[in-house]
Amino acid sequence: MSKPKQSAIIGKNIAGTLVSALDAGGGVLRLTPNWVPRSFLHPGKRIKLAPEDWYALGTNRGGIDERWFASTTEAMNENRNPDEGLSYVAFEGKRFLLRDAVAEAGARLIGKPMFDKYKRWPVYSKFFDNMGPIPHHMHQRQEDAARTGQEGKPEGYYFPPQLNNVDNNFAYTFMGLEPGTTKDQLRKCLQDWNKGDNGILDLARAYRLKRGTGWLIPPGVLHAPGSLCTYEPQWGSDVFGMYQSLVEGREVPWSLLVKDVPKDKHQDLDYIIGQLDWEKNVDTHFVEHNYVEPIVDRAASGQGYVDKWIVYGRFEGKQLFSAKELTVDPGVKCVLKDPGASGWITVQGRGRLGRLNVQTPAMIRFGEETEDEVFITYQAATAGIEIENTGSEPLVGLRYFGPDVHANMPHVGDHRKA
Repeated sequence: MSKPKQSAIIGKNIAGTLVSALDAGGGVLRLTPNWVPRSFLHPGKRIKLAPEDWYALGTNRGGIDERWFASTTEAMNENRNPDEGLSYVAFEGKRFLLRDAVAEAGARLIGKPMFDKYKRWPVYSKFFDNMGPIPHHMHQRQEDAARTGQEGKPEGYYFPPQLNNVDNNFAYTFMGLEPGTTKDQLRKCLQDWNKGDNGILDLARAYRLKRGTGWLIPPGVLHAPGSLCTYEPQWGSDVFGMYQSLVEGREVPWSLLVKDVPKDKHQDLDYIIGQLDWEKNVDTHFVEHNYVEPIVDRAASGQGYVDKWIVYGRFEGKQLFSAKELTVDPGVKCVLKDPGASGWITVQGRGRLGRLNVQTPAMIRFGEETEDEVFITYQAATAGIEIENTGSEPLVGLRYFGPDVHANMPHVGDHRKA
């Protein structure tokens, strides 16, 4: 059952309440739904938000087509609320930011090595749920994002079957550029920005999206996500640049191309094009290098439960994030033991995760609290948590991890060997 939004919000003086919440949950923290609007997008209406709340923040802010999970990263929207994109922990009528909890007890929550290196939970995940395609865009590489005081952003995609009962308008995603494309061709697209459709999709290739599969999107690679609802583990940044001027007849303003570009470079086409990782965009083996399918982790599976890798692989040899899907049959108990913290979202069924109940809601009002999302701390994950399916259908949860957690994570392409 959903509960009314907790009224008390604690600031940074959270130590006592955090300890109580950790003790009560056995190291598992209850998180509240974290809705994010996008002014340039059209809600896909599959992430359980009640229809009357699709525009809960006002039509001027745009429709809500994203829900962020275990996020300590701010959504960089124009005219945003101060806490937009940040996840809250709920405990006994009080709420406090997960970001503040990590700052207060980082070693206990995310592990000492990760906290010492990053001083924060450096990743997040989301449901991205749009009615149609969005503009061909990219997320800056680290060196380019740093020029505006931000961080680069690689992404991972997985298309959960439970959230994709319909395809919506265009279940294909353009990724990268057609091999052989030249920078002069792309320059012409940018020069034609105000002439209508700037034609950038004529230089790209669309891939049909398939439920239960996924992709890796390196930073600096163009992509125009299609209309399947997507689970997206990613680095903790909200940088992007839109390179397409018109989508489904809707204008994309130049300001969204240069949102995260130094002000003195807003008309510098060489700089804007130079942000792209050109070799990865025109890769002749794009599918081979970026497409993933689930792989069963046999060491973490057993009688009546299956744990699968759904987002895995590396970026320039670095393990930055990953995700798994756990399915537990009705009446079955198992022990979940991971080498690192994770953000968990329940996508089917109901049950018990340690001391906390988990349940997938049918509909959520904006501001209501639910029992579908938790943060599994490093302390709890490494000790092991008993999970029980108390319902009549499979209990399915998606969880994502931060950098350098797994010693046995698969490589892209390993699904072909499984």
